Amino acid sequence: MTTSIDPSILTDTHTHIYYHAGTSKLDEQVKRCFDNNIQRLFLPNVDSESVPLVMEAVHTYPANCFPMLGLHPCSVKETYKEELQKLERLLSEHRTYAIGEIGLDLYWDKTTLDFQRDAFRIQVGWAKAMGLPIDIHCRDAFNELFELLEELKDDRLFGIFHCFTGTLEQAKHAIDLGFSLGIGGVVTFKNAGLDAVVKEIDLQHIVLETDAPYLAPVPYRGKENESSYLYYVAQKVADIHQIDIAEVARITTSNSKKIFGI
Repeated sequence: MTTSIDPSILTDTHTHIYYHAGTSKLDEQVKRCFDNNIQRLFLPNVDSESVPLVMEAVHTYPANCFPMLGLHPCSVKETYKEELQKLERLLSEHRTYAIGEIGLDLYWDKTTLDFQRDAFRIQVGWAKAMGLPIDIHCRDAFNELFELLEELKDDRLFGIFHCFTGTLEQAKHAIDLGFSLGIGGVVTFKNAGLDAVVKEIDLQHIVLETDAPYLAPVPYRGKENESSYLYYVAQKVADIHQIDIAEVARITTSNSKKIFGI
């Protein structure tokens, strides 16, 4: 197993690679990660039922895979309080490096907004009590989310805006609140406009991610994503900032170490 401490290693701060836990596909994808010097993978669950898969991947690759635990906003239903109780118990049983992914999603279901807000507040409370970052999912809900973060902000609130696709103004607001921006495959999309935002953001505020198996970067757009494709995200960010990909790897991995503590 690769355990290099090469400063140019890449870190995927958000991947669901654990969907392949217990299969040869996990081993194949992790090997391709190693081939591209991607050696740190952070795994967010979505609900209590996905936790065993996360932990199986972590136990298979303990030097490379690190768990995050939380309740995804799309999994917030009327029974969310019972689900949160399950997750709180699981947090006491497993070492975790962030609370996530949590947040607000008004793309799929606007009727659960009040439930989503309450679940978010509760989980932010866990993160603050445990000294952990939060990993935020935000879709069609920037205004509502910023309102919540302004309510909850203090020196214990920090983390990552996962899969950030907002405007420059929203990026600066997130950074002002103490968050890093998780940049993934969308930055490679021709008409997405995220490249123009990333160009104006200092790399000290950026971490890289894939959100695999979703949002594959060019040249794999429209196909199943995997963490080894993080290379294409890093190369695009390097091109935008006109620096070497090794420097992007060094800076963004260093940023991830500050956030997650490892």
